[in-house]
Amino acid sequence: MGPRRGVPQEALESGKPELVLPALGDIARARGMAQIARDTGLGRESLYKALAPGAKPRFDTILKVARALGVKLSAQVA
Repeated sequence: MGPRRGVPQEALESGKPELVLPALGDIARARGMAQIARDTGLGRESLYKALAPGAKPRFDTILKVARALGVKLSAQVA
């Protein structure tokens, strides 16, 4: 059983960047890092490093991971 569906949304809405990457990392690990690596075009080890606690991945990496996971990121004016 994977993480709850609402976790990425809750992380984004929290306004805390330190919650977003762990949420994406949890989902990626639940789905299989090797498959997510193939889907993103990133190496598996690079993917683990990008989603590790304290990592500062490039925004395009976050977008690739989110797309591979089927997570839609959105923004709206506060």
